[in-house]
Amino acid sequence: MIWCDSGWASVQVDRSYRVGLTGGVGSGKSTAARLFADLGAAIVDTDAIAHALTAAGGTAMAAIAAEFGREVVAPDGSLDRANLRARVFTDAAARRRLEAILHPLIHDEARRQAAVARSPYVLLIVPLLVETLASYRRDLDRIAVVDCDESRQIARTASRPGISPDQAAAILKAQSPRAARLAIADDVIDNNAGPADLEARVRHLHRTYLRLAGQKI
Repeated sequence: MIWCDSGWASVQVDRSYRVGLTGGVGSGKSTAARLFADLGAAIVDTDAIAHALTAAGGTAMAAIAAEFGREVVAPDGSLDRANLRARVFTDAAARRRLEAILHPLIHDEARRQAAVARSPYVLLIVPLLVETLASYRRDLDRIAVVDCDESRQIARTASRPGISPDQAAAILKAQSPRAARLAIADDVIDNNAGPADLEARVRHLHRTYLRLAGQKI
């Protein structure tokens, strides 16, 4: 199936079945993705792509430095993430300027990786899928959303190095609302109950995606 203007439609395509995986910050989407990978799904991680683009010598660094100044460039030539994070999550206009640089580059590389993946289905991890759905909708057959209570999202995010509870709340606020993510979901992966429950839910969906991809299980 692919998304078209009238909704989801079945078509024959010469590529792997593609599932978009998203979720708010701290929802546990990275943990879910690892579980899918352990079960054999091919993974295209747009966060990992973004990190490569903003590493020393990364394709995006010249444009980011030109837009935001050399102060967002670390001594080794990579992106000073803490510096830029503090700016873009308190300044919506700055965030949009950063996204205008990164999102097209990330999307192009994600499509390239998905095209060469060799597995029954490919999982594209796109944290900002709601915000970028217009770009990705034709690439995806189905969308899964990892979901949990917002208080859990903030606590998990604030446990990461260099992120305070206030920053975690600001990051959450800057993203699309939880209701907007749930509205685009074909599958919701509830991640409130703990690791064992999450693993069981991922295993169930893995079997579903294998069937949708035409695999006998």
